Amino acid sequence: MTLTIAPLTAADRARWDLLARGYRDFYKTPTTDAEYDESWRRLLSDDRVKGLGATLDGRLVGIAHYFFHTSIWADNVCYLQDLFVDEGTRGRGVARALIHRVADEARAKGVARYYWHTQDHNGRARALYDKIAKYTGFVRYDYPL
Repeated sequence: MTLTIAPLTAADRARWDLLARGYRDFYKTPTTDAEYDESWRRLLSDDRVKGLGATLDGRLVGIAHYFFHTSIWADNVCYLQDLFVDEGTRGRGVARALIHRVADEARAKGVARYYWHTQDHNGRARALYDKIAKYTGFVRYDYPL
């Protein structure tokens, strides 16, 4: 098993699309083809968002999308917005490797905090998160615009 974590490239588009759609389907978030196209364009152009791919034995099996931003209490923080691993590959350390790679990027930028959200019912992911990060107890609300 050879696992490689690297920035997404144009050659990753087809597999990225499957993984991104899997992620959005899991969270029941309707997304148009145009939104996928625009997200891909932003990822490849490094337009405020960054994307990493996890390749296992030559096949893209996981993705991480993240960005850096300012908060009121810190000049620079890192938010892991999306993390998804192909169902058939879970349990092999792919998600952990992606999280650690984003952490490396965050450390290199000298950020004050690295964080993410997940839904309370995402038990499999939370089992990993509880091992490698601190649960803060926050609950998220989205105000409709």
